[in-house]
Amino acid sequence: MKILVCVKQVPDTTAKLVTKADGSGIEERGFKWVMNPYDEFAVEEALQIKKANAAANITVVTLGPKARVVDTLRTALAMGCDEAALIDAPAEADSYLTATALSKFIEKEGGYDLILTGKQAIDGSQSCVTQMLAENQGLAHANIVSKLELGSDKSVVERDLSGGAKEVSEIPAKSVIGANKGLNTPRYASLPGIMKAKKKPVNEVSLGDLGLSDSDSKTKLSSYRMPAERPPIKFLDGEAAAQTSELVKLLREEAKVI
Repeated sequence: MKILVCVKQVPDTTAKLVTKADGSGIEERGFKWVMNPYDEFAVEEALQIKKANAAANITVVTLGPKARVVDTLRTALAMGCDEAALIDAPAEADSYLTATALSKFIEKEGGYDLILTGKQAIDGSQSCVTQMLAENQGLAHANIVSKLELGSDKSVVERDLSGGAKEVSEIPAKSVIGANKGLNTPRYASLPGIMKAKKKPVNEVSLGDLGLSDSDSKTKLSSYRMPAERPPIKFLDGEAAAQTSELVKLLREEAKVI
């Protein structure tokens, strides 16, 4: 069984974001980069599937500047993945180029029996690469998956919906699954695993090898700026009637919402 796990490197959630002076992007100096948290659930699910099926082989793939994203692949290898592949691409690659490149890579490698991703990346939060990849491959997909029962021909997935509701569906076993928090508990990489991961080869592929280029991105982001700081909170004193009168006045004259 061939399993592919698609991961992305993102800024650590504690990183302080600062825009570049010309507004062309985010200043990355001093950033700590980590594996996208939802992708950790995808990696762990692949490892649990392999535990039940020793013949399974797990390949982890990422797309981005090879100078830094290789560290995320090493993390996945340290957790227990068998092989790693890196698609060298600019950090500005959009979702369309990402999904297209991953699809071309899959075709180049002869296909996989199961493809796992995180439900979304915490930086862009667009949550669309999973669906695009499935469409490109002509496969069924399920996203926001919190439970997966993998079968030989069919799989049962449980998806989290709004309001705490759950949706249970049956889909072909050969599919694209977007992992959500709750699917499992990702393991920490062990010291022996980290040492072994440093010696494992990483298959490097360029966009050109896949018949693509930087210009295949369909969108370009510009004019980055931080959101305006929220105005300080006002506390109203006095009796309830006076507070109500003052609140209405502020909503009408300052906030201009009524």
